[in-house]
Amino acid sequence: MQILVADDDPVVADVVRRYLERDGMHVMVVGSGRQALDELERNRVDLAILDVMMPDGDGIDVCRRIRSGVHADLPVIMLTALGEAEDRVLGLESGADDYVAKPFSPRELSLRVQSVLRRASAATAESTAGQLSDGGVSVDLAAREVLVAGHPVSTTKREFDLLTFFLGHVDTVFSRDELLERVWGWRFGDLSTVTVHVKRLRAKLGGASRIETVWGRGYRWSCRADGDA
Repeated sequence: MQILVADDDPVVADVVRRYLERDGMHVMVVGSGRQALDELERNRVDLAILDVMMPDGDGIDVCRRIRSGVHADLPVIMLTALGEAEDRVLGLESGADDYVAKPFSPRELSLRVQSVLRRASAATAESTAGQLSDGGVSVDLAAREVLVAGHPVSTTKREFDLLTFFLGHVDTVFSRDELLERVWGWRFGDLSTVTVHVKRLRAKLGGASRIETVWGRGYRWSCRADGDA
């Protein structure tokens, strides 16, 4: 696996590199947003770790550009400063699959990387045939394509996984803990990750979304045409 680490703090970058290499991964380290984008153009990358605060293009900007380009499906983990909740939310809204707050345990980051890679691999290996649909939303599992009223809608891997999970469990309520475990494959993590991804998915589906908030319990995809959006 090839991992791209973009962080302008050489000490942090070196610690991350050593831990990931110990797990058998090949690691490329850069110190700016521009260099990160250049590496993506030159090399195959399986996952990117982006620091929020970097010169020449911060991590959030880089993530947005990844999601809008040819590497839209690339798994991304964001590194944010401890306590900077706004940065974490912006990172998730820009399309990051997960975030880790600084200062962090290098081992925890390594586990997060492995978890994201496993989920990405599982999504690729899932059923390569068939469709799911409900109301104006249609999902082609083979092409990993989402259509709303016949028009394609771009989604990240995690948004796609979340949508297909909802469509496969219509009218069933899931707590954020359950979604984190069953869609993300994590038994730990910040539940705001789920909240932000649900918000993003609703926005992309627009009026076709049937994701309801069941207060005090979680979320469900309602089969009713008048479901909450």
